[in-house]
Amino acid sequence: MVKSGSKAKRGGLAASPSHLMHRALQLALDIYTEEAGPDGLTQRQFAVLEAVSHKSGLTQTDLVRATGIDRSTLADLVARMTAKGLLERERSTIDARAKAVRLSPAGQAALDAAHPRVEAADRRILALLPKGKRDGFLALLADLAGEADAAPDKAKAEIKAAKKAAREAKKADKLAKKAAKADKPKKTAKLKLVEPA
Repeated sequence: MVKSGSKAKRGGLAASPSHLMHRALQLALDIYTEEAGPDGLTQRQFAVLEAVSHKSGLTQTDLVRATGIDRSTLADLVARMTAKGLLERERSTIDARAKAVRLSPAGQAALDAAHPRVEAADRRILALLPKGKRDGFLALLADLAGEADAAPDKAKAEIKAAKKAAREAKKADKLAKKAAKADKPKKTAKLKLVEPA
């Protein structure tokens, strides 16, 4: 891999942010798995438990927003974690159609046991970077995560704006046609002159 700032030309995969981020994610998950151990929480399980620990009673929709895990994966994950006794689900008091999730005592114990392991993994990951670049790296990751969090709302806003623009264009088109119709000279009946005899 070409180091940042190197004068060597970047090309192909070495110039692909998506590929480089994928490789970095693979490395981070490998380190996380080593630190968590074979019987530890997966990174996604940890993220769910951590999110629920900060606000009990979250719905699965809330958890999707809090963790960034897609809806179908999260539904399966919550079901498995509930079966393992890490989470408890109950009908939401806010929305009777939704299930609220909270930590079980076993889930709290698993989360407490995972915190030092996750912190060790995070230290190992950051130790791969020079000290002077760590804060900037975390800030960039936070910016990217913020963009990911904002993407659904931005997409909805863009769709709404496009629909509004289409309605306004249609309205303007109707008004233009109406004005053009009004500007056309009306046909007048031709009178036939009859000469007196």
